[in-house]
This record gives sequence, structure tokens and C-alpha cells, in this order.
Amino acid sequence: MGIIVEIKNPVEDLGKKLKSYKRKFWMKTALVILTLLAATASTFLLLEMQTYSDVRVLQSYSMEESGSGAYCQYMDGILRYSRDGVAFLDYQGNEQWNQSCQIQTPFATINGETVVIADRGGNDILVFGADGLRGEIHTNYPVEAIAAAENGIVCALLRNGSTPELICYDAAGNVLVEQKASLSGTGYPLAMALSPDGMLLQVSYLCIEDGVEASRVCFYNFSEELAEESSQKVTEDVYKNTVISFLTFVDGEKSLAVGDGALYIYEGAGAPELTRTVELDKEIKSICHEDGRLGLVLKNSGETGYELRIYNENGNQTMSKEFSGEYGTVKMSQGDVIMYEGQSCMIYSNLGVRKFDGELNESIQEIIPLTGINKYLVMNANGIEEVRLVK
Repeated sequence: MGIIVEIKNPVEDLGKKLKSYKRKFWMKTALVILTLLAATASTFLLLEMQTYSDVRVLQSYSMEESGSGAYCQYMDGILRYSRDGVAFLDYQGNEQWNQSCQIQTPFATINGETVVIADRGGNDILVFGADGLRGEIHTNYPVEAIAAAENGIVCALLRNGSTPELICYDAAGNVLVEQKASLSGTGYPLAMALSPDGMLLQVSYLCIEDGVEASRVCFYNFSEELAEESSQKVTEDVYKNTVISFLTFVDGEKSLAVGDGALYIYEGAGAPELTRTVELDKEIKSICHEDGRLGLVLKNSGETGYELRIYNENGNQTMSKEFSGEYGTVKMSQGDVIMYEGQSCMIYSNLGVRKFDGELNESIQEIIPLTGINKYLVMNANGIEEVRLVK
């Protein structure tokens, strides 16, 4: 009987060992990565789920004319405006551009890269973009309110006795559309908003309907298809016993209107229609919005304190938090809801966590979230401070 001897192929054997080694290597690598990710996520959640009451100053930057005028977040920097001029600063306080002007009572509105500075009660409007001044507008009547589209189109509410006017301009000051109102007809304009392309104007008028106070919500379509029409009004709804004082476009086909008793959602690019009404059971104190999210600070009835309530663009409630304290400024930025008054500040994250509740060393003029865990930029009378929230 013969003996069979199996001779192993050294090349094949080496290949099997290499495959086994690679499999074990990648399994170990994946395990290390998963462990690091879990540790990072746990650390992040631990930091994000806490409430902080103090800040540590990481960097301080001085500014020329610090404390002068008003500040607001603009793109990746800071907009400063006052009676004497408008400047765009980076986060270290360095001027990117500066435009001198003479405006007695300046106020601003921002939509994307478009900034509009107007003289309330005066006749001057300045339109800015990322690179500085884009155009100047001089009006025939005093400016009461303004709205801006992302492309630089501006709508101004002008005070003209009993017949206020709504006039839309391009950035160069050319008149695009004029709409006159009357106290006995449409009512007095309270709020207005422009679609991103400036082709749709939404206006809320305060009026009297059947002997009671009411709001008339109208949409005007300025597209070429309706340019020759005698009236470019495409939508009109009347809401009795309601004052609608806030309007905003989510995108070119959806807008929100907020009254003292409800939230109204309109949809449609040509002739928008009401698609949903969300009843509100409390009085509104403050309104903020960002990227389709709407924040309402509501007064608690019969008890002290307030409720912060967040809705998405479809009118679904996504958050509700009770808090106490009086805050004159309420804003949304990068998911956070930031409230401040004097040195007092409160911040809620988009997860509904109260991230900060405390006081800063100086009176707050503006707060901007920064990249990094719990980092913020704070403007005060002394300049700019980069801070981190701490216990």
C-alpha cells in the first residue's frame, strides 16, 4: 500500500496568512474607530446636554469705535451700523469694508447677502452686498419699514398721510412697482415680506371688517406674465379679530404669517394659497426665525414666566420649553435660540437643551455662535470677546 504525501504550496499558504492578517487588521481598526467615535459622541453629548452659567474669555479683540452703533450677524462676520456709517468686520474686528453716510435713525434688514440700511422717518435707503455698497435710494416720503429680497430688490413702506405707499426698487434705486393703500380700503400696512427673487410681495394690512378689527393678507405677483395687468394682486384673505404683524418667506413657494392667535402657512409660486392654520393658545411676546424654523416666545397665562415654542416650516411643533426672565433680544443662529438683555443671557440648543443661563461681565450687544464646542463671539462696549461656556 502506497503512502500519499501532501506537499503544501508555499505561495498559496502565504496568501492565506496574508488574508487572515488583513482581516484581523481591519477588524481591529474598525473596533478602534468605533470606540473613538463612541467616546467622541459621549463627550459631545455630555458637553451639549449640560447647562452652563459662566463663560471663559479665550480671546479679546479691540475695535475702532467699539460701543458705537448697533451690531448684527452678517455672513461670516459682523455688521456695524450707526448714524455715521456702515462697516463689515471679521470676527477679529478687522474692517472688510466701510461706507460713511449720514442717517439719523438707522435700522437694518438682512436677507442672504443683501443688507438694507434705512433712515426711519427719513428719505434715505442704502443697499449693500458682500463687497460693500450696491446702491442708494432716495424716497419722496418718509420711510416707515423695509423688506429685502436676496437679489437686492427692496420694498419700502412710505408714510404719505392717509394713503401710505409700498414701492419696490432695484438696488440702483429704479422704481419697479408702486402700490398705494388707503385706510378706508385695503387698510394700513403692518408687515411685508419679499420672496427670494423679489417677484412675490406679501403684505399684512390692519383694517376694519364688518365693524371689527381685522388683518388683510395680500400677495402681489410682479412677474412678467402679470406686468400688463391692472392689478397684480393674486391673493387676498381677511382674518377678523386678528392682528398679523410678522411675515417671512421660507423659499420661493412657501411663506409664514404670524398673528396674535394663529400661525398661517401659504404655499404657491404664482398665487399663494393658505394651506394650514395653527392655532396659538398664548399671547406672543417675541418672534424669531431661521431657515424655515419659527421661534415664538409666548406669555404664560395666569402664571409667571414664558414658553419658548419652535415650529418647522410645515407648522409642526418641534420644541417647547418653559423659562423665566425678561429678554429684549431673541434670535436664532445656527440652530441655537439666543436671548439676552443687558448682561443676562439664555441659550437653547436645537436639541431643546438649555445650554446657558447666566450673566456676562459686560452688557451684550450681539452674540454669534462659533465653530467648536460651546464657543461664541460676544460684542460689548469694549470690543469683541471669543468665549467658551463653562460651569
